[in-house]
Amino acid sequence: MAWRVAGKKGTLISLTKELAVRSRHAPASVSKTDLEKAQRKIPLLFGQLQGCFPNAAQWKSNYGSLLMCRSSIRYFHASLEALAWKKEPEALGLKIQKKGKFKKRTKDSSPPVEAPYVPPKLKRVANSSLSDRTVEIFEGMTIIELAKRCGESISVLQDILINVGEKVDSEYDPLGIDIAELVAMEVGVNVRRLHSNEGAEVLPRPPVVTVMGHVDHGKTSLLDALRLTSVAAKEAGGITQHLGAFVVGMPSGASITFLDTPGHAAFSAMRQRGAAVTDIVVLVVAADDGVMPQTLEAMSHAKAADVPIVVAVNKCDKPAANPERVKIQLATEGLALEEMGGDIQVVEVSAVTKIGLDKLEEALLLQAELMDLKSRVDGPAQAYVVEARVDRGRGPLATAIVKAGTLVCGQHVVVGTEWGKIRAIRDMLGKSTDRARPAMPVEIEGLKGLPMAGDDITVVHSEERARMLSEGRKKKFEKDRLRKMQEEKSGALIAEANSEDEEGEEKPKRVEMTMIVKADVQGTVQAVTDALKSLDSPQVFVNIVHGGVGPISESDVDLAQACGAFIVGFNIRNPPSSINQAATQAGVKIKLHRVIYHLLEDIGNSIVEKAPGTFETQVAGEAQVLSIFEIKGRSKARGEDVKIAGCRVMDGRLTKSSTMRLLRSGEVVFEGCCASLKREKQDVEAVGKGNECGLVIQNWVDFKVGDVIQCLEQVNRKPKFISSQSGAVRIEC
Repeated sequence: MAWRVAGKKGTLISLTKELAVRSRHAPASVSKTDLEKAQRKIPLLFGQLQGCFPNAAQWKSNYGSLLMCRSSIRYFHASLEALAWKKEPEALGLKIQKKGKFKKRTKDSSPPVEAPYVPPKLKRVANSSLSDRTVEIFEGMTIIELAKRCGESISVLQDILINVGEKVDSEYDPLGIDIAELVAMEVGVNVRRLHSNEGAEVLPRPPVVTVMGHVDHGKTSLLDALRLTSVAAKEAGGITQHLGAFVVGMPSGASITFLDTPGHAAFSAMRQRGAAVTDIVVLVVAADDGVMPQTLEAMSHAKAADVPIVVAVNKCDKPAANPERVKIQLATEGLALEEMGGDIQVVEVSAVTKIGLDKLEEALLLQAELMDLKSRVDGPAQAYVVEARVDRGRGPLATAIVKAGTLVCGQHVVVGTEWGKIRAIRDMLGKSTDRARPAMPVEIEGLKGLPMAGDDITVVHSEERARMLSEGRKKKFEKDRLRKMQEEKSGALIAEANSEDEEGEEKPKRVEMTMIVKADVQGTVQAVTDALKSLDSPQVFVNIVHGGVGPISESDVDLAQACGAFIVGFNIRNPPSSINQAATQAGVKIKLHRVIYHLLEDIGNSIVEKAPGTFETQVAGEAQVLSIFEIKGRSKARGEDVKIAGCRVMDGRLTKSSTMRLLRSGEVVFEGCCASLKREKQDVEAVGKGNECGLVIQNWVDFKVGDVIQCLEQVNRKPKFISSQSGAVRIEC
């Protein structure tokens, strides 16, 4: 029995070991046939081996290890993955996840931190055309409607709302107009607010009239005659350089709000703002001067704003006045006057003799009655900033006209990118008031920063909402500014590449003139900056690195020193001696002016001086060959034969250091340097008109009687500063 057991046991163990080795190290060598044979043999061997023992207890005690071997054999025959769980998974190229110890997450007991609002990253491709798109928003619009107008998906808008802190239940929930604007700005579009008058009290209001026209046509004098004051005498140079707003009480008892705009060409943006906020435009034309460039510009601003026009022909008391000629000129420019079958009223007035002022009042009130001007008087106010400045004691101040609603002291407002709480409201006479009604020009105090002229005033219900809107607008403004800078830079590079590809004479290098502009009010800063940028030329690049309101400070001097700029101050007080001394030590120039004419002329001359100019070849003189003299070389030391052209200078002068051009029958034969120039056997540097001389041109001996010799000089041609009668300036290269 022993030898039978040993033989069957050895056969079983050897078969098991062979399959295990082959499956572990060379799985591909184990064929399907081998596995089938093993599966048939192993159960048979196990049965024969177990039958040799009388009972199961003896079988398990003596040969229980074979049972473990049998279970492993089944693993080998099941699959390679089963083998990997028991033996070396790396050998089979399998990655088995190892069981790690579970760590319980600890609870953070610290209080939550108020993190600043971070806009979500939109899941879309950036589109630069969105920043130029404007959508209309209103109170109570739904998410789905805002998504359609912005061209964005609802899920993106819902993500933005969650980041803003708004609860989102459904895409059909109404949104506040402030939240809608914030979401639209995050998407990257511009917004225009629409306000409804449903359920509000609507009452008649006074008309807002803007006086426009050419410079020195008597606009401010006409307004002075209406309100019996003298504003023009207070302006530097006798011309208006600010945008003024005031209320005039008429003899009939009615009141009219007037806006006085400058007429100089540099203040085009001010005239555009005046036309945007007004109801009626009074176009002032001098009877002795006629229609001028700024008259046409004022007409275009009024037409663009769709505002009716009333023409006031001023200075009719002068001997050279010709109102009929003015009317014909206006009709030629497309104005349909009443006398010619149109609807535009024409009034002949005189600011000096006060003739026709009552007729002008009647015309304005009639036009206002036809327009039936009414506004909402309750609810949050809608106002428009016409001017902004910084007061030394009161801080940023904004001159505004209320368009609808009532502006109340203590309200939180957002003005452009700035916000604040209204601390005080004053009328144009300086009297404090607690509220401002429609068509009323006021000055508000309490803003955190200086707004831009032309910004809208938006009333919000809380300081948190005001701060959030202000930050969103600042981010949008900065993003648009950087995008425009990038577009301008890429456009300049493309233009430069195109200019290099074009054939032609070499262009001079463009130099940069860096400036810092400081003025008394925000509108003047913008006007002066635009006027200086118009002096840009192909040779000089005018770079305005900073523009601010208020006097010149030490920080302005430090900035000018850092970027190599000079400071332009317009209509501000002289800086203290400490600032002047610091500017002198830093090598910074300060130019102060109070009249726009003088400012532009001074800067224009500085640009002309700094311009590198263009080098051009011009004929400095001409001489005609009368005879030819030949000097033969007597030896190698003396040199070769020399031919001298005996000439008479017919025009200009000949210079030895210049290049000579030889013309024969009108055609250029040769150009070269002058080797020798003599007059009466003496070497000279130049020969004037009418004198005779001897001339030798280097590397040329073939002279003929009758040839013309031209003296060529390189001349540096500087650009010119040109100022037109209307006040428009430019640099002509």
